Amino acid sequence: MSTPEDKTGEEKVPRPSWRDVIYNPRTGEFVGRTASSWGLIFLFYLAFYGFLAGMFALTMWVMLQTLDENTPRYRDRIANPGLVIRSTSMDIFFNRSDPLTYRAYVQHLESFLQQYNNSVQGKNEQCVTGQYFDQDEEVLKKACQFRRSTLNPCSGEGDRTFGYFKGQPCILVKMNRVIGLKPRGEPYINCTAKAGNPLKMHYYPSEGRIDKMYFPYYGKKSHQSYVQPLVAVKLLITKEDYNKEISIECRVEGSNLQNNDERDKFQGRVNFRVKVME
Repeated sequence: MSTPEDKTGEEKVPRPSWRDVIYNPRTGEFVGRTASSWGLIFLFYLAFYGFLAGMFALTMWVMLQTLDENTPRYRDRIANPGLVIRSTSMDIFFNRSDPLTYRAYVQHLESFLQQYNNSVQGKNEQCVTGQYFDQDEEVLKKACQFRRSTLNPCSGEGDRTFGYFKGQPCILVKMNRVIGLKPRGEPYINCTAKAGNPLKMHYYPSEGRIDKMYFPYYGKKSHQSYVQPLVAVKLLITKEDYNKEISIECRVEGSNLQNNDERDKFQGRVNFRVKVME
């Protein structure tokens, strides 16, 4: 008896197994391609991605040649620095009878003022007051001295609690660093309080002045020993103001620096709150 294959002359072809999909020993194909085919694909992608990497490296190199490592290329806010205070919080609430409630504030101020110690600032220059300290021709810039003793009772040298134990804390105010900034006029810090009774304040240095000799700033890399000038504001809070939340705003005045932009609450000004309890 003849089979269907005998009648049609067709041969039964065996079906490929799943192993042949990975490697076919009859054709030498691995995952559907021969070794030469895989080699050509590998060389193509090696050349393609090598070219892309080379183009990216060349582009980055060209861009870096246009940059100055000491000065940002774009400085759209050069004339309008922000103001900040040195405190662990913008809400300064404490009990004058409990040192634990103001210990963090005191420790923060003491740590921050270490860079203003006489032993550190003695290495800097004694500059001429009232004049800009221009150093455009120098590679490594010198810095003017700002000793913490300039802050008088707010220096922490006599009163280690910076006035907190008396309920009259010292707040340090400083401007943000802006490369090349040379404010015109005579900049000073002025603070006002929204309280039931007028709140008296003492400023150190006198009248909250920021001397021109601390300008301009040349950048962190070339002006390594530079420290920002500070203004200490001692809040003379009385018993009548105890247990009351007092909102205070400090502004830089007396110069061309802006302090009234409603879109930026820290441009030339800073707001914080104080509450003394007993």
